[in-house]
Amino acid sequence: MDEEAKMRTCHLLDLPWEDVLVPHILCYLPLQHLVSLQRVSKQFHNLIKVYLSNCRTFHLSPTSPCIPREAFCSMLKDNKVLQNLSLQNCSDWVSDKELLPVIGQNQHLQRVDMSGCACLTRHSLVAVSLSCMHLQHLGLAHCEWVDSLSLRSLADHCGGLQSIDLTACRQLKDDAICYLAKKCSNLRSLSLAVNANITDESVEEVAKNCRGLEQLDLTGCLRVRNQSIRTLAEYCPKLQSLKVNHCHNVTESSLDPLRKRNVVIDVEPPLQRALVLLQDVLGFAPFINLQI
Repeated sequence: MDEEAKMRTCHLLDLPWEDVLVPHILCYLPLQHLVSLQRVSKQFHNLIKVYLSNCRTFHLSPTSPCIPREAFCSMLKDNKVLQNLSLQNCSDWVSDKELLPVIGQNQHLQRVDMSGCACLTRHSLVAVSLSCMHLQHLGLAHCEWVDSLSLRSLADHCGGLQSIDLTACRQLKDDAICYLAKKCSNLRSLSLAVNANITDESVEEVAKNCRGLEQLDLTGCLRVRNQSIRTLAEYCPKLQSLKVNHCHNVTESSLDPLRKRNVVIDVEPPLQRALVLLQDVLGFAPFINLQI
């Protein structure tokens, strides 16, 4: 009886690794839990190694502890099938030395987020552009090392790009953004926020070339004016969201046509702003008949 019961007993590691455990169980565990699981036994270590070499997504939760350099290199050294790579939890230390080998052996990457990675250089962006021809989404927010030449390389090789975040990439000027717009006409989401170099020229070129644009962030682009916002309204019928906070030269005359199309704008209409200000002063919101 004992032998029969023993034969009926099935342990987790007895299940087929690549057909069952990797695609149907381990894929639902956070990466930090998988790393802990590696320490349980030699068998679990080998199992997690198989999983990491076959995983399509490398993305740690923003609330997770910063991943050590050695762990990052160890976890990705055998992976050649990544499609989604996020470096949020490595941004304090990751450099070209650690990233370039990962990019070089993962040519199927579709989404890469390098936001806030201050230790990288333009070489990493050039490597992404040369290796990842199928790239669709790219995060470069607060990467001040991004320059015109590296962005042009990206535009030349990644024409299928659908979204790019260039928030606070302050080296970039109109010429680079105009080049990107002409080469990547499938862009649906674009952030040029917090860049005082951006003018109407960039916005108009984006509007005329990226007709399917749905989201545009111009927060803090102080040189953008009404003229380019009107062009945006004319050429981008699919626009859903526009951010123009702190764009002091953009007024309601250019925003009103977009509001009538139900485009979400992060700046309230003048009357609404006046009511909010009045409420702050008086401590209550007065009743005003807006139908008069």
